[in-house]
Amino acid sequence: MRRKLLFPALLTFGALIAAGLEARAQNPQDVAYASGAETVHGLLYLPPSGGVHPALVVIHEWWGLNDWIKQQAAGFAQQGYVTLAVDLYRGQVASDPETAHELSRGLPPDRAVRDLTSAVAFLSRRKDVDPRRIGAIGWCMGGGYAAQLAVADPNLRAVVINYGSLPTDRAALEKIHAAVLGNFGGLDRGITPDDVHAFEAAMQSLGKSVDVKIYPDAGHAFENPNNTAGYRPDDATDAQQRSREFLAKQLKPGKS
Repeated sequence: MRRKLLFPALLTFGALIAAGLEARAQNPQDVAYASGAETVHGLLYLPPSGGVHPALVVIHEWWGLNDWIKQQAAGFAQQGYVTLAVDLYRGQVASDPETAHELSRGLPPDRAVRDLTSAVAFLSRRKDVDPRRIGAIGWCMGGGYAAQLAVADPNLRAVVINYGSLPTDRAALEKIHAAVLGNFGGLDRGITPDDVHAFEAAMQSLGKSVDVKIYPDAGHAFENPNNTAGYRPDDATDAQQRSREFLAKQLKPGKS
């Protein structure tokens, strides 16, 4: 009788452990770290398992650190990354384009880049992070800042730019040491295919690692389902798969 009772107990205990590990990746910690003379906050998502992991800085769109960005960060943690979702707006989140425009225009670019390099430094000091395997991913405004972070931090290993503005200055591109993946919309009127091709050619001429893809029937922000008019589910699925495989290849050698 005792043996019969033991197996259900073990199964229940195992289920509790599994639920607890999954919760690590879904329930973020509010963390504070220094950015210059300021103290800033972000949301830290931990992988299901312990040990030392690669890490990712997740950079929000012009809307701010909203639920969709939190979902992306939680998903990357589930894939095995210590993930820090930064908050460049200091707690503000837009719900309409007018407010998003005001917040993005009011964000000092030098402060944003400083916050991002500070986020990388914060992750690199953690005992559960391999400082040689830190990457970044961003969308829209965050995609542009992901590119700027690659310029500013030579220790970054991999960067994913989703329809973000691209650096054009050759001296800036020379500072990029990270491998770069880009996903762009062919109908995007802000970051045009010509802009993407020029960036790709300049990076290649410098011997940099770059892989860009333009989705001909997609516009800006095509990966976000909240963009009801411009969401392209098939293209979004492909872009997200490209991002996952790229990050695994760059930050998880031998496991891609």
